[in-house]
Amino acid sequence: MVYAEARRYLEAAGFSIKAVVIDSKHGIRGVFTDLVVQICQYHQQQIVGRYLTARPKTQAGQELKLLAGSLTKIDEKLFTELLKDWHEKWRGFLTERTYTPDKKHWWYTHRRLRAAYRSLTTNLPYLFSCQRYPELNIPNTNNSLEGYFSKLKKLLNNHNGLKKWRRYKLIEAILND
Repeated sequence: MVYAEARRYLEAAGFSIKAVVIDSKHGIRGVFTDLVVQICQYHQQQIVGRYLTARPKTQAGQELKLLAGSLTKIDEKLFTELLKDWHEKWRGFLTERTYTPDKKHWWYTHRRLRAAYRSLTTNLPYLFSCQRYPELNIPNTNNSLEGYFSKLKKLLNNHNGLKKWRRYKLIEAILND
């Protein structure tokens, strides 16, 4: 895995990693089980937004999207309570089923809403590490890194057509600058 290789490279170079901010891709947490992990709150909001769309049609979807939007503005205790309250309020709605005409098969009617909620509950232990470990000074998003990579991509696009080894050389020069 690329992340494990990157970690080994950084540690071999003498870096001491105390915490990581990740974007919630599957498998990344497994590389950092011994470290404090913070899932980027912005990426979590985007995940919920993809499940619920920009303008959810149901009241439950609108409320969950609004709650996810508050991630960066409230603390873990309040967010957890509000998420639990939301789930209690909409428990019956979330368990609604749609059946085939022959009544032999069914699926949850609000699958995307359930997936958005599941994403929040699954990632909840990692969404507020920045608040739980203030001494580590962990950012709540990885936006600064994303911005740096965006700049790097633009520079590389200005030099498209380079051979692979020259691209690597250019990246190395930019990173060492």
